Amino acid sequence: MEVLNAIGDTAVGRVFMSGAVVNFFIVILGSAIGLLFKKGIPEKVKNTLMWGMALCVIYIGITGLFEQNINIIVVILSFALGSVVGELLDIDRLVNRLGEKVEKAICKEDAKIAEGFVTATMLFCVGAMTVVGSIDSGINADNSTLYSKSVIDCVAAAALSSSLGFGVMLSCFSVLIIEGGLTLLASFVAPVLDSATVSHMSVIGSALIIALGLNLLGATKIKVMNYLPAIFLPIVFCLVI
Repeated sequence: MEVLNAIGDTAVGRVFMSGAVVNFFIVILGSAIGLLFKKGIPEKVKNTLMWGMALCVIYIGITGLFEQNINIIVVILSFALGSVVGELLDIDRLVNRLGEKVEKAICKEDAKIAEGFVTATMLFCVGAMTVVGSIDSGINADNSTLYSKSVIDCVAAAALSSSLGFGVMLSCFSVLIIEGGLTLLASFVAPVLDSATVSHMSVIGSALIIALGLNLLGATKIKVMNYLPAIFLPIVFCLVI
């Protein structure tokens, strides 16, 4: 037990025990379920499940807003400046264009495995929950966001693999590498951040998770990726305010 605790206290150990690993296995599980139902999962069942997951995402985001010792001015300034930076860079468009280029590059031969792999990788690895969840896992050792994402990915993997096949399951390696890498990076940065800065970053991340949940419900079409710079701005504002 002492050895496990010692491993868990290291940056690499935190990744090994993180939500990224859980997400990895859950994508495999969901894909396997989908492959068993090759005729496809009924659309109404898939929609109902996804809406239920969206409500859970919103709940997690709301509970994450209630941090102690939050300076609302820091949150407002971070969102204001972060949204301007994100919109000028148009991170959402850049990410989507990157996905399209990767898909075209890999799917030149129109292989169904490649199509399933790229489609699932873009769905599971490009989004606010991936970034926010991995950062929260690395900095706070809080995997709740990635666990919730894993459930959503399980449903999506089952639906995709039932139509696109085995390539969807292969995307589990993309999930492990991207989420694990972000978690590892965040864990290295964590020691130089004080508790107040981390709390502000978590609150902003939680707000973005709520926005993502609303998008999943179809209630809004917020470009959540364009707000990602706001998560990191408390590092600056907490020093001057």
